[in-house]
Amino acid sequence: MKKLFTVLFVLVFTLTVVAFNAEAAAEDFKLGVILVHDENSGYDMAHIDGVKGAQEKLGLTDDQIIFKYNIPETEACYDNAVDLAEQGCDLIISDSYGHQSYMMQAAAEYPDVIFLAATGDTAWKEPMENVANFFPHTYESRYVSGIVAGMKLKELLDSGKITDPYVGYVGAYPYAEVVSGYTAFFLGIRSIVPDAHMDVQYTNSWYDPKAEGEAANALISRGCVIIGQHADSTGAPSAIQAAKDSGKIVYSVGYNISMLAVAPTAALTSAQNRWAALYTPIIEKAMKGEAIPKDFSVGYANDAVQIAPLGPEVAEGTQEAVDAAIAGIIDGSLNVFDTDNFTVKGEKITSFLALDTDGDWTGDTGEAIEDGIFYESKLISAPYFSLRIDGITELTNE
Repeated sequence: MKKLFTVLFVLVFTLTVVAFNAEAAAEDFKLGVILVHDENSGYDMAHIDGVKGAQEKLGLTDDQIIFKYNIPETEACYDNAVDLAEQGCDLIISDSYGHQSYMMQAAAEYPDVIFLAATGDTAWKEPMENVANFFPHTYESRYVSGIVAGMKLKELLDSGKITDPYVGYVGAYPYAEVVSGYTAFFLGIRSIVPDAHMDVQYTNSWYDPKAEGEAANALISRGCVIIGQHADSTGAPSAIQAAKDSGKIVYSVGYNISMLAVAPTAALTSAQNRWAALYTPIIEKAMKGEAIPKDFSVGYANDAVQIAPLGPEVAEGTQEAVDAAIAGIIDGSLNVFDTDNFTVKGEKITSFLALDTDGDWTGDTGEAIEDGIFYESKLISAPYFSLRIDGITELTNE
């Protein structure tokens, strides 16, 4: 463990950014928020709820917060970031990975404004001091949602309703963020059903209800009986409910929001982020002029992740299994990416360099594995687990 803690010690003391030179009066503080979609996207709605939760806790008024909705991952993000800076925002937050480079561009021009790119991964190596990234430990709630799926899968197998422990996953892009999440979900399933196997179908979009529904239907046609997702609409759960209503045995595990409204009997649960647990301390530090970590990430131990209420058809004993897993994650006795629990091409993984220093999508420094544990979101906040483990197949879109 010594090597990892040495790296973390260096990061903690070097990757900080000073919000302001002096404490700003609370009534003078102004926050800007750039959203890739709007309240119709579960992902963006979770961010909106997070900001409003922080607003209530910190006593901010509506006129101290400026929301920018439906801002694509293009130069439009830079334009809106500049507009927010010109309107006097002290802190500007964007919520999508593709906003990151444009936020950094604006940050270089406004050194007295703090720019936070949620889900970003480059702040640690940026030359500017006024930039930061943050991300919750989503992999923890993914794993727990996988336990919910695994319990249902085992019930279906034990009852003889199915013979193949075959699950699917609708993913947006083959990024580490998605790979980390679907791997954690799969490992949660395998903790209950060790011979489970999974296919991943990509949509190449964060939010495309039609494509997500089509991807779910494609997985159903292949025989998947439980389908998870890292995509931001209700397209997949809606398609799964329709298939279930037609007589197929299939269930959904969603993301961001409870899917019971669109999949009342098919939805088992959803992995969820509680963004207020991140927004509140970050905004509070900015308001007080205190240092903000260049990378900030917390999970179950800080109430930053959760799963949605269990659906009506979960297996008996699911809540008890969920409670035990969460307790293990919090006390450290359960490690999601324990390398004893997976292989890559038949081999156990003993080393993984996680940090990309030259922009080629390959890690050049930062050992992520210590004492048999892959430590996710410790070196930087954004997920960097990009290993393709055995038992999971990524399908082509051809």
